[in-house]
Amino acid sequence: MSQTIPHTQLSSEPEVSCSSCAACCCQLEVLLFGDSGVPPRYIDTDQWGGEVMRRLDDGWCVALDRDSMRCTIYEVRPLICREFELGAVECLEQRRGIAGAYR
Repeated sequence: MSQTIPHTQLSSEPEVSCSSCAACCCQLEVLLFGDSGVPPRYIDTDQWGGEVMRRLDDGWCVALDRDSMRCTIYEVRPLICREFELGAVECLEQRRGIAGAYR
């Protein structure tokens, strides 16, 4: 009698990790509310007068370290960055969007 080895279904999504991501969420506009704790050199004013995270000419957040693709102000990052949950629908959509850009 042969023993059946159970089939393991592999996830269709690769394991999500910020360390293996292209930091595509760091290209989104980040609105700042109240006293965000973000150092002033990282803050810009949008066309409506609201405070936003400053982005460089290439569209990436100024707080992103381009070598490591990690946030340089992680401990005081804006609330919206804290709420952008790793592996959530929005995160996966952004990851798929950036992956499609390189095809």
